[in-house]
Amino acid sequence: MTGLTHRQAEILNIARASGRVMVEELARRFEVSAQTIRKDLNDLCERRSLTRIHGGAIIASGVENLAYEARRFVAADEKKAIGAAAASLIPNGCSLFINIGTTTEEVASALTSHEDLLVITNNLNVAMLLYRHPRIEVVVAGGTVRRADGAVVGSTATQLIGQFKVDYAIIGASAIDEEGALLDFDYREVQVAQAIIANARSVMLVADSTKLRRSAPVRIAHISQIQTFVTDQELPERLATICHSKGIEVVEAMPKAGGDIDDAATEPTQDSAPEAAPVVRLR
Repeated sequence: MTGLTHRQAEILNIARASGRVMVEELARRFEVSAQTIRKDLNDLCERRSLTRIHGGAIIASGVENLAYEARRFVAADEKKAIGAAAASLIPNGCSLFINIGTTTEEVASALTSHEDLLVITNNLNVAMLLYRHPRIEVVVAGGTVRRADGAVVGSTATQLIGQFKVDYAIIGASAIDEEGALLDFDYREVQVAQAIIANARSVMLVADSTKLRRSAPVRIAHISQIQTFVTDQELPERLATICHSKGIEVVEAMPKAGGDIDDAATEPTQDSAPEAAPVVRLR
């Protein structure tokens, strides 16, 4: 890319490799001030190479997603908290779909203490996380395996999903726009996600707040088609208004200090996992 300084080019390479860059880490690496790094990040954002987040920046998206390994590093703590909060809402003895995504994989990780679950997934990473647990039965959709991330996509996977009617669906999205559209990059993956939504009694979206600052070209669904949205922090006003008007339960997995924590959500019950993340639940 022309017009970049050597440092800016290096920052962009680091962001492409890891998914995000943080101001303080870059300042130490390049032995410059945080203010200098912020200026570099602002320049890269103006070129639409990066998108600013709190304390740093992530690779800007438009028509192509980040590499799978890079996505794992983006908002890692937030995804783990979202996974724990989402799992706390899933009772024992139920059936569920879990689709593609690094956040849905965190939900799967947090479900390992549950009992008597039937999990249908088109995500090989989810299957590998859960199949060893004797009280969890795992069904893997057939079809073409995408080498980049272990996703099973295509018409065969979609057809298998259509043979089930489950209690819950856990879905992710690559981007969410201000009008409530859930977006992704691969139309084949979207077809599976749409089948998952159509064949679940209750749909739970799990997505961190960086997804609200991204874009993607393929429409999965509208947020009005889900029942629960588990995210890390308070939603922007316009999206929060849409969720409220559609009766969607919004769960904040990393509420800011002073938030109204729902004690009922943190108390384990007989039919839920023994530990639940502190959350703010809004209706």
